[in-house]
Amino acid sequence: MAQKLMTIPNERRHDERGLTLIETMIAAAILLIVVVGLLNLFTVAMTTNQQQGNLATRTTEYAQDKMEQLMALNYNDINTNTAVYPIAPTGGTGLAVGGSMTIGAPVAGYVDYLDDTGNLLAGAAGASYTRQWMVTISVISPTMKRIVVVVTSNVPGVVQGLSPSTTVSCYKSNGI
Repeated sequence: MAQKLMTIPNERRHDERGLTLIETMIAAAILLIVVVGLLNLFTVAMTTNQQQGNLATRTTEYAQDKMEQLMALNYNDINTNTAVYPIAPTGGTGLAVGGSMTIGAPVAGYVDYLDDTGNLLAGAAGASYTRQWMVTISVISPTMKRIVVVVTSNVPGVVQGLSPSTTVSCYKSNGI
């Protein structure tokens, strides 16, 4: 069986000549406009990710530092002031039961404030990080205390609700 070859009349072929080149140029121009528009989005996303990662790392480091400081105290210590550096033997709460994990409502004696490089500040003014802790008697055993430390980033420019925060929890035994 012989197949019939379809032929396009010369007039029609003449009308379509060069049309694919124009279509390609229009498509390339549209693609270029879209890509240029998205470049700004990628730049913002990369910057935000980098900043969030940096802040999250710092909150983790500062939470671990406070936890190590609290874990170094004696189980029965209720006087050491851990809200100052270096810690003072009196004037504080030590490992006395108390504190709060409610962000934005810290309890005096169970909070300290850090600047953007992690140095301890005298108060909340200008603080880049808020470090709160809470000490409770463990529900597992009355001879253990549960210590929870939360560090929240207060760095300006971070979208509200997306501020990195780290929570560290540990148990301290009185050795009985």
